[in-house]
Parts: sequence; structure tokens; C-alpha cells
Amino acid sequence: MILHRALIREVLLTSGAVTAVMFCIFFVIRALGFLSQAAEGIIPIDSIFLLLFLKIISYLDVILPLMLYVAVLMVLGRWSRDNEMTVMVASGVGLSQLLRPAAFLLLVGIVIVGGFSLFIAPMAVRAVGTIEHEFKSRNEIVGVVPGVFLGSRGGKGVYFVESFDEQTQTAQGVFAWGRDAGREGVVLAKTAHRKVDPQTGAMSLELKNGVRYEGSPGETEYRAITFSTYTLRVKERPVGKFAPPLKGYRTFDLWQGKGALKRSEWWWRISKIVVLPVLMLFALALGRVNPRERRLLPLFWALVIYFVYTNMVGIGIAGLRQGGAGALTGLWLLHGLFGLAGAYLFWRRANDRPLLSLSSRKSAG
Repeated sequence: MILHRALIREVLLTSGAVTAVMFCIFFVIRALGFLSQAAEGIIPIDSIFLLLFLKIISYLDVILPLMLYVAVLMVLGRWSRDNEMTVMVASGVGLSQLLRPAAFLLLVGIVIVGGFSLFIAPMAVRAVGTIEHEFKSRNEIVGVVPGVFLGSRGGKGVYFVESFDEQTQTAQGVFAWGRDAGREGVVLAKTAHRKVDPQTGAMSLELKNGVRYEGSPGETEYRAITFSTYTLRVKERPVGKFAPPLKGYRTFDLWQGKGALKRSEWWWRISKIVVLPVLMLFALALGRVNPRERRLLPLFWALVIYFVYTNMVGIGIAGLRQGGAGALTGLWLLHGLFGLAGAYLFWRRANDRPLLSLSSRKSAG
């Protein structure tokens, strides 16, 4: 049926456009944060775009249900304002006739959101954690960005290089300041070459044509040592074994796992799928509006319902994490109540009745 194909096509195009806009906003915000962290040496600058991509992937299971919900609301709202819904009803095609294409969209949404929630998003979270853990285990000198002063995490050193050649692993215009056991030292060198022992993996810096200043704060005498070649051994930072966060656990491990935390994460991932049919009912009911009503009012109430519903689900998941008795029953009761409310509103709208009986009594009066 042409109407069915039109609804599917417009909802998919609208959800894609809205998702792209959200991605652009998210990309800019996260990119600025990552660039600031890279300048401070917290994350590797060569992994910024990979981290951005993985972060976006890890949030898709939360973003996509909202985007599908908003897309259905926008498409039906536009059809209502253009009187296309009025023509459909006059032709004997009611809102209930849209259940078939809505079911197809729902099936597509369940497959995509389920794939991200159960498999892809946890994988992305683990990948982000692995990159960050690997960088923490790297030497601080590896994170130096040309043209930027980089402070060490312990506050006992500052590094600066004017330029760095990745191919030759050579830096130009090197400055290093360090403090240890009450003494301070400053090293200035024209070049520095990074070397890694192939057998032990130990890293060292070979500084050339420079000077080293040593002394204690408050003293007037500092020792200056000029050198043509100076080898500086870089200490490794001990980092424990990588343990993924709860959001990065494999779904199969959560399903078989015991404990309130693992079970709550399992039901949180399932809830992201369960909310889809509930939101679809609300979108179908609230999407069809009176052309003479305010354009943004129905969308406002639809978003209110979304945020109330999802926040209450979050509260239910928090109860599961705390091991509260009856928390799982309460979570499913919440899904059921919102599902019944959505079905009731859809039934009223499909039968050309006001969404609330109170409004019908007012109009009759």
C-alpha cells in the first residue's frame, strides 16, 4: 500500500536526519573535550577520532529509540497540519491502518537497538577502556604534543617540544623540568630521539646538544652541565590489569552472572528494547493532532512522557542495583502501565475521540 510505504520512508528519512543532527552536536562537544584532554596528555592525540567514533557507538542504543519516537511524531504531525490525515480518515483509512507499517518500523528498531544494546555498545565501551588503559600504561613522554606544555600526572614534571617527527621518532627544541627528592632539574636540548629496547621494551631518550641545570629551590647556586649526548631512561608507570566497566561487560556474562550489579545491567539493556513498542503507541496517539492546535504543544507533551518514562525506568534500574526487594517486579509493572496508557490513548485517537475524556466534556459544555 502506498500509504504504508510513504510512512516507512518518511519516518526512516526523518529519523536519519534527526540522528545526523544529534551526531554533529555530540561530535563537536566531545571533540572539544577530547582535544583539551589530548593537550593535557590525558588521552593520545592520535586516537581522538577513534575514541569519538567509539563513544558515538556506545550511545546509539540510547539515542535511537528517542530518534524513532521523534521521527514518528514529526511525520504524523506534518501529515495532520497538511490535512493529509483528514483526507485519509475521509477515505476510510483510520489511524489503526498505520499499525502495519508501524509494526515494520518497530521490528527494524528492535533489531537495530537490540544489536547495539546487547552487543555493539558494550564492545565499544570495552574498546574505549582498552585504549585509555593502554595510554595510562605508556610513558608520559609519549603523550607530549608539539607546541604544548604538558604536565606530568604527579605534578613532578613538565615537558615541551617544538616539533616531532613520527617517522624518525625525533623531537626538535626539547624542554624538560623535573622535581625529585627536593631537587629540581631543567634540561634543554636541540634534539631528542626516542628509543625502545626490542627485547625488554624499556624506553629511553637520547638528547643531543643541550644543557642540564640542577639545584634546590631557595638556593642561589645551580649546577649547569653541557652535553653533546645525554641518555635519559624513562620510567614505566605501573598499571594494573584492565578490567572493563559494568557497561562493557558481555551480555552473555551478565545473563549468567550473579549479583545485583550484573542483573541490573542485564535488565537495563533489555529495557532499552522494551521501551520501543511503548513509545511507538504514544507516538501514534500523540502524532495525530488538530491542525488548528499549537504546533509544538503535542510534541512538548510527547517529550514530557518520554522523559518521565525513561527516568522512571532509570530509577527502577537503580533499585535493582541496590538489590531492593520487588525492584524487578516494579520495573515490569512500570513498563506494563505505560504500555497500557499508550494503548488507551491510541484507541481513543483511532476512534476519533479526544485523548482525555475531560477535554470532551469541556467541548460538550
